[in-house]
Amino acid sequence: MKLRQIIYLGIVGAICVLGTQPVKAQSAEPPITKIPQLSDIPRPHTNVKDWLAQQNQQTEVTVVTGVRLNPTSSGLEILLETPTSDKLQTTIKRENNNFIADIPNAQLQLTGDSSFRQDKPVAGISEVIVTNVDTNSIRVTVTGEGGIPKVELDDGDTGLIFVVTPVVSSTPQAPDTSQPSSETPPTQPSADANEPIELTVTGESDTYSVPDASTATRTDTPLRDIPQSIQVIPRQVIEDRNVVRLSELADNVSGVQPERGYGGLSSLGFRVRGFLTNFETLRNGFPDYGYFSPRDVANIERLEILKGPAAVLYGGSPTQYAGGSGVINTTTKKPLAEPYYNASVTYGSYNFLRPTLDISGPLTDDKSVLYRLNVAYESSDSFRDFVEYDSFFISPVVEIKVGDRTKLTFEYEHQKYNFVFDNGFPIEPEILQLGRSRFLGEPNFANGEVTFNSLTYILEHEFNDNWKFRQGFNVLNANLNDAQQVSPGSLRDDRRTLDRLFYASDEEHENITLQNQISGKFSTGSIRHNVLLGVDLARNLFNYIFAPDLELSIDIFNPQYGGTPTPVEDGSPFGRKIVSENVGLFAQNLIELTPNFKVLLGGRLDFNDYSRQDRVSGDILDKQSNTRFSPRVGIIYQPSDATSLYFNWSNGFSPQFQARSRTTEEFEPQTTEQFEVGVKQNFLDNKLSATLAFFQVTKQNVLTPDPVDDVFQIQTGEQRSRGIELDIAGEISSGWKVIVNYAYIDGKVTKDNLIPVGDRLFGVPEHSAGLWTSYELQSGSLQGLGFGAGLYFVGEQEVDLPNTFRLPSYLRADASIFYRRQNYRFAVNFKNISNVKYYEVDGYSIDPTAPFTVLGTVSVEF
Repeated sequence: MKLRQIIYLGIVGAICVLGTQPVKAQSAEPPITKIPQLSDIPRPHTNVKDWLAQQNQQTEVTVVTGVRLNPTSSGLEILLETPTSDKLQTTIKRENNNFIADIPNAQLQLTGDSSFRQDKPVAGISEVIVTNVDTNSIRVTVTGEGGIPKVELDDGDTGLIFVVTPVVSSTPQAPDTSQPSSETPPTQPSADANEPIELTVTGESDTYSVPDASTATRTDTPLRDIPQSIQVIPRQVIEDRNVVRLSELADNVSGVQPERGYGGLSSLGFRVRGFLTNFETLRNGFPDYGYFSPRDVANIERLEILKGPAAVLYGGSPTQYAGGSGVINTTTKKPLAEPYYNASVTYGSYNFLRPTLDISGPLTDDKSVLYRLNVAYESSDSFRDFVEYDSFFISPVVEIKVGDRTKLTFEYEHQKYNFVFDNGFPIEPEILQLGRSRFLGEPNFANGEVTFNSLTYILEHEFNDNWKFRQGFNVLNANLNDAQQVSPGSLRDDRRTLDRLFYASDEEHENITLQNQISGKFSTGSIRHNVLLGVDLARNLFNYIFAPDLELSIDIFNPQYGGTPTPVEDGSPFGRKIVSENVGLFAQNLIELTPNFKVLLGGRLDFNDYSRQDRVSGDILDKQSNTRFSPRVGIIYQPSDATSLYFNWSNGFSPQFQARSRTTEEFEPQTTEQFEVGVKQNFLDNKLSATLAFFQVTKQNVLTPDPVDDVFQIQTGEQRSRGIELDIAGEISSGWKVIVNYAYIDGKVTKDNLIPVGDRLFGVPEHSAGLWTSYELQSGSLQGLGFGAGLYFVGEQEVDLPNTFRLPSYLRADASIFYRRQNYRFAVNFKNISNVKYYEVDGYSIDPTAPFTVLGTVSVEF
């Protein structure tokens, strides 16, 4: 499938959807309360008269003629009087102590007044306001004294009812309006089964538990309904820990370790259940390959880590982003309907400086066009000798409400990153005697410049309450230009002299993706179906050329820089241009056989063509075509609203076109099979969630470094990882948040002709655990003062295959202290307090990590 054809298909799809007449507004997918049978689905209109009649009926504004407040034993009832309350759909958000409900397609028409206001109607509620936002929407605002009120929705005979319960402090005190009180999550609305009322919580979350995720099903499915382990790290954790590199979040997920960045870059890479993702991730559901391009945290809303292969939804590609034992998806910040402005600056160890700006709001009076802009600059020296970097990042987003049910979003990302190339230490046991600061490159030959650009549009259209269409298009391009690096070889017999090879390189990656999917809900008898159908088209380009120029040795214990290199005997450039084009057809059905027994079935068929060209000679080296089917089966049993028992079986594959062998032979695709059983349990009124999983992942045709020359790779026979994982996240009590994990992983080689069977997978500790907890005072003169503490244990790790030596286990401690006052936040983060010495590995080299580090942040929101 050529690029031009992909673009044409995208334009045609967009025109088809935009040409659809929008109907009643709805900001998020409604709960499944009334789903039509197949026989009930309406047929298309056969004449213009009937079509116009339906459009007039759908856009009719519901009139609210009165507002009544009725005190109750537990609080207050707010009644919006209208005979057609079933037509009212409500979107909820929380700000400070305010509960805010927006009701589209409605108008307030009171006798002698255009709005309603009542001060202190009952104890614990300081104000109730009901007013028209514009000509066809109503806003209800309930302000609590001790926190955000708990609110339930009820549909009465005379109108829509808000059942309000105030939040009352255990110790009575005068309300402090100068600073926000702690928030209490709203309860779910109650409604008649035949009258759906939509309740969607929007805005910034300040909790550690997240109710749903899109990565595992490509729909907004509750986590408890996903028969697979998936952990979601929200923005609040990123801010509390003052995360600078997204790979740091591996600490907060069981069975996950960070993958060292190429040349010391802050690339987004992980090892999941024993196997590397090779920096092949997703960004808002689109393929995102970040091997030689870093990813900034400024515009990241949350990180989703799906344990297990996901080729059933994302297919396979030359970058293998879906064929491994896990899929990582970063979700970026979206525009807000209310004005929001945040500026911050962080300064810390090694002259680290990072100012950021995050602003959002409406661009039009009717809020049909929203924007968000994130900007960040970062510069720093390093604990590594001669190493420094600077980065500039900017990302504007515009969201356009084309119609009541149609939304179009444009997002652009740009980053410029200049750095000193640092390839770490060679895989030799003697490096454990070196200080962390030791640099084994050449200070005057270690430069790199990365330029990253990404443009995305997403079109979403709801045909009705149960069916929606989504189309997404993304093009990204990353370039590493004029890079100079020193590649460490092996130690000589004296065990101190290291051979080094000097390279110059240009590297480029480009990916173009068009996604089309339709999701819907319907019933066959008593069985409910949640279906997803889609087509993905993608073109991937990886272009690189390496020029080995010189070689020069160095004494690792007494380095002398600035020596005279000697020419390489065979210094001819080496390069490849690899192009892959993929078409994927997929289908999925989450079948609710009963309310507490569900089955998830899915399958995907991929057609892939690829070519590999010699960059130097221009010759086409080879072409291949592959066709693969990837199935998935999952079962969920929910004996209660708080418990889910699940099982899944899934498969994945990864064409391995980019890898090189000494004999130039083609590699077979890597295949992955996973079995997993587990339980998901919620506690404390769903404020705390836990996942316990037992898994086995088997991979065949895995690539590992060639024992003869680690510049090349070989395919092993089989590798297997099995183990137990536990993740707990949420809020134990008001202001006390926690995220805990533990993993036991037995990862080893099970079949091979070169590597000894039984060798452990490199970089995979048998035992690992993590804890991050924070507490913020909720009342008193020190309200807003908080503390955070983290402990992270990692067991012994092998450094390569075949196994040669191990890295020792370690226990690392982090901490923070912060203070919120009005719109200001002050924080100091302490990382690696115990100054423990530990490393990251990738099978090619060993990277020392930072010693004790301090970061101080000041932010203001206005």
